[in-house]
Amino acid sequence: AVRGSGGGGIGVSAAAVGAAAESRGGGGGGEAAEAEEKTQFDVHLTEIGGNKVSVIKAVRQITGLGLKEAKELVDGTPKAVKEGISKADADEAAALLTEA
Repeated sequence: AVRGSGGGGIGVSAAAVGAAAESRGGGGGGEAAEAEEKTQFDVHLTEIGGNKVSVIKAVRQITGLGLKEAKELVDGTPKAVKEGISKADADEAAALLTEA
């Protein structure tokens, strides 16, 4: 989880998507499942902080939503902002939200 620091108070988490990778008696099968599990990530907005307008702008930039839809998403916090994206995209989205 990535947490915003400083006065903003914005909470962001980028969590891996997929089933838990458990070894079921096969040699190395669990490692392949674990590597596959970590290819898609969800970005969740957990806290808004003091600058709601900046958070809405960041959500619009990440999702491509219109103003009304982005505001509704932010107002519904905690909520998933983006799901099933690559680690690089999740890190970028988390950074944008943390800076907001």
